[in-house]
Amino acid sequence: MRNFIAGLALACHALACAHETTPSYLGLPRAATLDTKGGAIQGTLTVPVPVTCGPVVLFISGSGPTDRDGNSKLLSGPNDSLKMLAAALAQLGIASLRYDKRGIAASARAAPDESRLRLETYADDAAAWIRQLRREGRYAHIVVLGHSEGSLIGMLAARQAGADAFISVAGPAEPAARLLLRQLQPGLTPELARANAAILGALEHGRRWTALPPQLQAIYRPKVQPYLISWFKYVPAREFARLAMPLLIVQGDSDIQVATEQAQLLRQANPRAQLAVLPGMNHVLKQVPADTARQMASYADPSLPLAPDLVPALAAFIEALPAPSRPACAD
Repeated sequence: MRNFIAGLALACHALACAHETTPSYLGLPRAATLDTKGGAIQGTLTVPVPVTCGPVVLFISGSGPTDRDGNSKLLSGPNDSLKMLAAALAQLGIASLRYDKRGIAASARAAPDESRLRLETYADDAAAWIRQLRREGRYAHIVVLGHSEGSLIGMLAARQAGADAFISVAGPAEPAARLLLRQLQPGLTPELARANAAILGALEHGRRWTALPPQLQAIYRPKVQPYLISWFKYVPAREFARLAMPLLIVQGDSDIQVATEQAQLLRQANPRAQLAVLPGMNHVLKQVPADTARQMASYADPSLPLAPDLVPALAAFIEALPAPSRPACAD
């Protein structure tokens, strides 16, 4: 980690100096579509102008109804974290593609019946985006960036479709059932806590649960249990260990959802990975102290800027990627 931080400082200095002598890039957003058997998945491709043969980053958003911009309809307002990240990277000459996952926002019509949705559905869609970007022949590198649950989805897709690099941002290392147990138990009565633990244990072992307490019905409703079973069977650290491409782990130390220990566990699983623990960055990529009220407010506050160390960390990693072994961009 120390070597990466030192390299990051040098890269930041280089970027600052280069800004004085190189053209200033603008981000040009345009619609992008992935046609699938289940329907069209809609996204936004942000390209730097002037256009160069540079890298492109595929963003994969987190769990639940989180859209391409990093916003959840369960919250009172947007935070625009991924939208802001796309704009910031474009200013450095780095293109990006972000999309509404199947069944969410503009991709709502591509949703299968809830009982047929699986984590692998999302991974296959992300892999299809990678292949589509590769066929376009416009990019020197295709980098996958998965945020939160999107980290696991991105690991599976990056390996499946042969991405050039992978970045995990606020990605857990442990199975999701274990993390949910720790997150939910403190707010439950003893009786509900026992039921919750039993349900999670059953789902983690591939068994559905029928006797649901009404208070837990929304989380574990019968139609969503197949998806949870498909999700819980994965150990992200194990999948991360299987990746042979350049890897970066980014974790904020004021994240109240994913602790820095998860980033350390990912690094232990694949010591080739670079690790950047960013001071003050929370789960939605903003600079927020570890105060519960301010943390929760930040999830629906688009006026808050991105954590200042985030974009330099990503840019330093991407710009240091080795030259591609094949012709990168079509004429």
